[in-house]
Amino acid sequence: MHQAVVTAISAAAADAGIVLDPQQRLLVDRLAVLVPEGHRRTRRSSGPRGLYVHGSAGRGKTWLADAFFDAGPTPRKTRIHFHSFFEELHRRVHEHRNDPHSLRLGIDDVVGDSELLYFDELHVHDSGDARLLTRLLEYVLARRITVLATSNYAPDDLLPNPIWHHLFEPGIAMIKDHFDVHHLDGQTDYRASPRPDSVGFAAGTWITVPASDRLSPSTETVGLTVRGRRFEVSSEGDGCLQASFAQLCDAPVSTIEYLTWAGTYSRWTITDVPTFDDADEEAQQRFVNLVDILVDENIAVTFTSPHTLPVFCSAATASRPDAFRMTSRLRLIRPTA
Repeated sequence: MHQAVVTAISAAAADAGIVLDPQQRLLVDRLAVLVPEGHRRTRRSSGPRGLYVHGSAGRGKTWLADAFFDAGPTPRKTRIHFHSFFEELHRRVHEHRNDPHSLRLGIDDVVGDSELLYFDELHVHDSGDARLLTRLLEYVLARRITVLATSNYAPDDLLPNPIWHHLFEPGIAMIKDHFDVHHLDGQTDYRASPRPDSVGFAAGTWITVPASDRLSPSTETVGLTVRGRRFEVSSEGDGCLQASFAQLCDAPVSTIEYLTWAGTYSRWTITDVPTFDDADEEAQQRFVNLVDILVDENIAVTFTSPHTLPVFCSAATASRPDAFRMTSRLRLIRPTA
């Protein structure tokens, strides 16, 4: 089984024109021994219960984990992304709100009968998320579900805010006690060199529009309704959504709306993107979340801004210590003057 997984990932890399570097090949070897409990030859098999992969943005964690998931030894598997997990879990818990075990039932609905759970882009910045992730870890360990998680953070660095960090210490302890922890220590951010045949998000563009060339914004908007809440955007239709940064991030828009629209519109245009110097913290966080979702859903996006992409990324990383993931992802797209 080990060699079959290595062969499958290597073939996927070759098909994609990717040459795995030495650090990535080490991770492939670690992934290849991650065998779901029900597929081990004996209870004494040496394979880990889970694998937690962390490292800097753009080093190939998600690509390799996706390739392993596709080649995985069981059809009973679930892939969840940070934002979609919480949106789905909250919705499922709400459906069971009259049951005292609503959280466990909600996790049951999300995880199902999976033997392998792949959690992509695990990060914790909110005390409420910390509680839910701790319950999820307790659940999967009790069910003996094999877990693969990717993150930009080492376990001890999750929920880095010192005021709240103690709330996730039980979750950190479970990760360190029950999972192998692997640092993908690559030196190259592969997102910095977009491929010419890019598709989806990587086929998007960042267009710098000088202030003198900008047209006056239209006062006409279109209303979109999600779960009874109305939101204004510039236009929508034929699979395309156009909205300004202000409409998407200054307004009280949540990941629920972003996920809904990502499932509806395959092409986006986001206009008038300011630097983070000119956006409040809530708007900054919404834009970080939005980029996460657009990348995970592989949506092609045209961004327009009075600022170049390097200027935007530089200001973002200076404003927010957690903006590195977003700026790495934005390097996938083509800057166009």
